[in-house]
Amino acid sequence: MKTIDKIPTSKLGRTTELVKTGVKIGGNYLKYYSKKAVNPDINKDQLNEDNAADIYDGLKSLKGSALKVAQMLSMEKSLLPKAYVERFSLAQFSVPPLSAPLVRKTFKNYFGKYPEAIFDTFANQSVNAASIGQVHKAEKDGKKLAVKIQYPGVADSISSDLAMVKPIAVRMFNLKGQDTDKYFKEIEGKLLEETDYIHEIKQSIEITESCAKIPNLKFPKYYEQYSSDRIITMDWMSGEHLSEFTAKEFTQEEGNKIGQALWDFYMYQMHILKAVHADPHPGNFLIDDERNLIAIDFGCIKEVPLEFYTPYFELAKIEIINNPELFKEKMFQLEILLEDDTPKETAFFSALFHEMLSLFTSPFHNEDFDFSDETFWNSITELSEKYSNDKELRKMNGSRGSRHFLYINRTFFGLYNLLHDLKAQVKINNYKQYQ
Repeated sequence: MKTIDKIPTSKLGRTTELVKTGVKIGGNYLKYYSKKAVNPDINKDQLNEDNAADIYDGLKSLKGSALKVAQMLSMEKSLLPKAYVERFSLAQFSVPPLSAPLVRKTFKNYFGKYPEAIFDTFANQSVNAASIGQVHKAEKDGKKLAVKIQYPGVADSISSDLAMVKPIAVRMFNLKGQDTDKYFKEIEGKLLEETDYIHEIKQSIEITESCAKIPNLKFPKYYEQYSSDRIITMDWMSGEHLSEFTAKEFTQEEGNKIGQALWDFYMYQMHILKAVHADPHPGNFLIDDERNLIAIDFGCIKEVPLEFYTPYFELAKIEIINNPELFKEKMFQLEILLEDDTPKETAFFSALFHEMLSLFTSPFHNEDFDFSDETFWNSITELSEKYSNDKELRKMNGSRGSRHFLYINRTFFGLYNLLHDLKAQVKINNYKQYQ
């Protein structure tokens, strides 16, 4: 894979790259409409392919929060056209890495020494490059290690990157009003946490120690003496990415074993710790030869405050969803219904979220749930298509819902997708035995 010798770090440099991408996209639309003038029946498949490729190519040269947003969007399989999902999913764990000279220079800037002065061996070529950092193999005193190095300039460019992305997101999700800012502040805060590797090590140790009791689940050990605010050193964990595992044949027993460990891991965090690994994409999980699940990245941890947790999970109960007064009460508590809503908006969003929550909370209505159930997944797809094409919804203010929804919904949607890929049948309340 081609390596990168330089990353634009200034606001001007990063804006220039995005402007270049915008020019390419404009050209793609020009070609599309020229062809459509000749052939009115032509669809947007090629346009989506071209735009997805050009946007991804522009973002991967910038890395950082711009690429992280693409990674987040790749998990929204029912929101974006397939071309975007496939292209953006590359941001999960496969982007062009820094060149060897830039790696050594970056390491020296962060740690004060070159890597060979710290480790017995250090591979200059990365084994895994993602949106915020890349991983290198190393050895120290006979231990095999993984060294994650943050890309230069990533932490300093978060605010300016999000400012550039904001107009696109506002149009895409139909956000209106001053409340829009709370969502971007939530994303900015989480991205700033992800670039603070001292903070990441601390929360990694806390969560892995708490969850160590869960069977078939493994974590690396972290080495603070070989880490800094931009470098993390941990045990090298052998295995294949979850997406690589699910792309091959595996037995129902294997899928259930891994899926149960994954479900218990998330439910224990959510209900016991009230803090959850909010980045459940395949690049953050490995499967070893014994079919254990290995969680390898804890940069994005979302704390779940009680004032959100309580009404959120009360809505997972059928008796509350189907009680109009209680349902409406929870809708206000979660900021889905707003005091200044018109009667039309109240009725519309009450019906929308009743339909949505009745479906998305259905796994919690059973002792066991089969995430390979295509009826469940087809219903999700149909519901997504229904509201993405709803012209009435486009006229209404999409800036609703607590800021905590952003990462909690992302967590559940990502978790559901991973369990679907594993074709897992899980015991919903199994995690309670580990309290």
